[in-house]
Amino acid sequence: MIKGVSKLIMPSTPMADFFKQAAEAGYQTVELVIGKKGELTVSVTPDGISNIKSLSAEYNLPIVSATHSHCTGNLLDSGDAQKTSVDETIKGLEIAKALGAKCTLHTMGRMNEDLYYDKAYENAIASLKMIAPEARRLGVKFAVEFVWSGFLFSPLEMKRFLDEVNDDYIGFYFDPGNMAVFQFPQHWARIVGKHIFMVHLKDWQGNALNGGWPALLKGDVNFAKVMEELRKIGYDDALISEVGPSVATLEETSKAIDEIMRM
Repeated sequence: MIKGVSKLIMPSTPMADFFKQAAEAGYQTVELVIGKKGELTVSVTPDGISNIKSLSAEYNLPIVSATHSHCTGNLLDSGDAQKTSVDETIKGLEIAKALGAKCTLHTMGRMNEDLYYDKAYENAIASLKMIAPEARRLGVKFAVEFVWSGFLFSPLEMKRFLDEVNDDYIGFYFDPGNMAVFQFPQHWARIVGKHIFMVHLKDWQGNALNGGWPALLKGDVNFAKVMEELRKIGYDDALISEVGPSVATLEETSKAIDEIMRM
């Protein structure tokens, strides 16, 4: 496995400084964010892509993934809203391809009081079935992340959902810190299994009413068991930090990931 860091934790840091700091802290790969503003958006120019790839080469930090939830609509919706979101998501995949990333992260979207769960589930499957052929054409995988959106709230449901989509280019972005407040992350690793495309690293400490994300190895996530389950499914790709520098320095988190990888 290799260790990486996500640009998501340093949103206001210029891209050049992000790459420099990541390299100095010992990371081996990075995840970028396609956002609504900044140096990397859905409107990024070829020159902008070229500049980012130059930084990647200069600091020997391949771009392993990109998150594009921040620049698209709601894949749980229907009608024109769904079509717009699908089109925006495919644009994100195209940008990821241009950057050399092999995987993208998406949180799917949000529920609302008029969007019933069964319909959102149906819409989500339809959206991903529209996205899958484009992901395959581009050679960039699309990974759904579990977040506190009220959608796909158990490992059994996530597995069932991905089984129903039934495409090798649609999978799961595993982040143990996101589900530790409700469940045991190692259960997700085992049950969702081969659907796991990429891994974020966050810890969790506390409960749903009073908790937060501490530095790695300072919370309640049993990383030894998480790593055991990841190895059982043959996962051997990046472990990407989502630990903000206000919680732990990039260097401290880099060393913590080294320790986790030895488990």
